[in-house]
Amino acid sequence: MSVTDDLLDLRRDLHRHPEPAWREFYTTARLVDELEKRPLDELYVGPEVLAEDRRGVPDDDELDEWTRRAVEAGAREDIVERLAGGYTGLVAVLERGEGPTVGLRVDIDALPITEAEADDHDPASMGFRSENEGFMHACGHDAHATVGVGVIDAIAESDFSGTLKVFFQPSEEIVSGGEPMAEGGHLDDVEYLLALHVGLDHPTGEVVAGVDGFLAQQHFRAEFSGQSSHAGGHPERGRNAVQAMATAIQNLYSIPRHDAGATRVNAGLVGGGTASNIVPEEAFIEGEVRGETAELRDYMDDHAQRILRSAAEMYDCEVEVEYGGRAPGGESDDALAGIVADVAGGVEGVDSILDSDDLGGSEDATYLMQHVQDRGGLASFVCVGTDHPGGHHSPTFDVDEETIRIAVDVFSGTIERLGREAV
Repeated sequence: MSVTDDLLDLRRDLHRHPEPAWREFYTTARLVDELEKRPLDELYVGPEVLAEDRRGVPDDDELDEWTRRAVEAGAREDIVERLAGGYTGLVAVLERGEGPTVGLRVDIDALPITEAEADDHDPASMGFRSENEGFMHACGHDAHATVGVGVIDAIAESDFSGTLKVFFQPSEEIVSGGEPMAEGGHLDDVEYLLALHVGLDHPTGEVVAGVDGFLAQQHFRAEFSGQSSHAGGHPERGRNAVQAMATAIQNLYSIPRHDAGATRVNAGLVGGGTASNIVPEEAFIEGEVRGETAELRDYMDDHAQRILRSAAEMYDCEVEVEYGGRAPGGESDDALAGIVADVAGGVEGVDSILDSDDLGGSEDATYLMQHVQDRGGLASFVCVGTDHPGGHHSPTFDVDEETIRIAVDVFSGTIERLGREAV
């Protein structure tokens, strides 16, 4: 199929209005607008698709601010009202007779990155640069959501026999949306699940049929509290929370690696103190641990928690640790990846097909994948390459829009094949 003007307009509009995790109000409403034009059998929105227990939800003031932004940008108020409390995302269902139930998972959230303004950055020069300053689609989720809509269009016009469910998942970037969507009930009857990502350092025309190597992940926020004092007059009266935080950071990176597999730790956002002449009373670390398996992630987490407590005690401070998003590891099923590879071989513009590749990172699509696999189904995480001038999570990231057409053809072709042939 060709990429229609309305799909390109949708991608660019989503790019223009990026929203971070659990604040995808405009994005969800915009997708509802598009999907209501399609011959769907069911369209479930917000709290209808998510389990109640969610991690990393912002406070009410933050949610109210993003609600206001969405409405001012033109989001339908009736839809935004249904998303109260940050229950964003949706599931679209297309029933086409007897056959398997196939799921496609795409994610919709953006990142806290300021987008480039240079003339050689297409979104800037072509007029669809982010209008939510300080946030951007720096990982291609605007393209993912657009592909989801395009696949619905393609399947609606095809001879597919079965049921298609497209999961437009919020809050992937803080790995907290996959679990509540997996537990929301709509995945229970899915026999085959496909998950999409563009790029991942693969060029336009290259398809990875089954990505593996996902690391299990856990986010945390550690808040250190001490006692402020005059740094010049009475430093001995203070209890320095920044010293505790700095010691913890140094020792986090000294956790011994494990011979059972890959492990990671990162203190990604840190801060503390109020002025140069005040012994800092408060400090924080937002970090993460990862492991090749859930056991290795937990090994890293156990060491991290001990280090955080010990660093606080060393400087007579206290520390409180709050857990954020988490995700398990996961593997693609070879049988399903084999069908993706076979279909991709017949798609115009695909000139390279890899059976598998290790991601070396984390993705909470693994919650949805495991949910299906635990019930006897098959799942595959598929990468459709895209030429991008900047790396993922960088201010110059962009998507080659030809990738949208390739991805729609690969996924719709795979879904049609699954309707004809049991795996």
